[in-house]
Amino acid sequence: MHWGHPEIVTLTANPAIDVSTAIPTLLPFQKMRCAEPRRDPGGGGVNVARVLKRFGMHPRAIYPAGGDTGQLLRQLLRREDIESLIVPIQGQTREDFTVAEETTGRQFRFVMPGPSLSEDEWRDLTAAVADLAPRPNLLIASGSLPGGAPENFYADIAAMAARMKAKFVLDTSGPALAAALAHGAYLIKPNLREMRGLVGEPLDNEQDWLRASRRLIDTGRTEIVALSLADRGALLVTREGAWRGYAPPVTPVSTVGAGDSFLGALVWSLMSDKSCEETLGYAIAAGTAALHAPGTDLCRPDDVEFFLPRIKIEQLG
Repeated sequence: MHWGHPEIVTLTANPAIDVSTAIPTLLPFQKMRCAEPRRDPGGGGVNVARVLKRFGMHPRAIYPAGGDTGQLLRQLLRREDIESLIVPIQGQTREDFTVAEETTGRQFRFVMPGPSLSEDEWRDLTAAVADLAPRPNLLIASGSLPGGAPENFYADIAAMAARMKAKFVLDTSGPALAAALAHGAYLIKPNLREMRGLVGEPLDNEQDWLRASRRLIDTGRTEIVALSLADRGALLVTREGAWRGYAPPVTPVSTVGAGDSFLGALVWSLMSDKSCEETLGYAIAAGTAALHAPGTDLCRPDDVEFFLPRIKIEQLG
């Protein structure tokens, strides 16, 4: 597909400020002196927008924001030259934090639930999508739902995308994912645990993964499945074929944002008219590059290009 100059919108229903720091050793009941903290804008769609921007795209990011942390989120995204479409809320935008233990290399991630949205607030969020002008070519919804939002929230967004004739990309899990696929999607990016929950099967091997992905495509619930398999690589399945990709073994510095980096590079590759094999290679290289990024940073194009030749891709029967 030739995209031309696409309008790209990302939707993050539960954004965050990602705070990261480091300590020599994590100890109970003791005062621990931390390294200077780093703060990054976070949440699935926000991170995907940041990756797309680094690859030369110009996404708009829709998200709810409230309190001082909501103002900080907007400022951090403005610093990265990403346009924000903000839905004001009463609650404080959440902060997540990550602590790296220097003596062991282990990383500890603390994810907060975030504010609960009132009915008026989550309806304002869906209205922000419905009122988009110009209409997007691509609408990417990524991340968990906040408290207060109904399970059919992403289903409503999928229906809106269909009415706009926008390609809908979804990265979420559980009932919210299942409900949205009743309306169909262009692309989904589950991990193996999420895929098992979606299809209700153990999915013990590659043939099971392929069969489940093809069933989702054949029944019209999605056009593309990008199944992430952690250190076992990833699978890309379309109507035309299937590809398995393998990353080189690496020792991660941080796991934060690897999935969002994978999705951002995947979308950029598809919109750049790259082949499915190239697309999967870039996505896995981006996820690998994110593992080497400090704190809560995401992949950077130069690092993606470094890892790209080290990604092995094979076409499956």
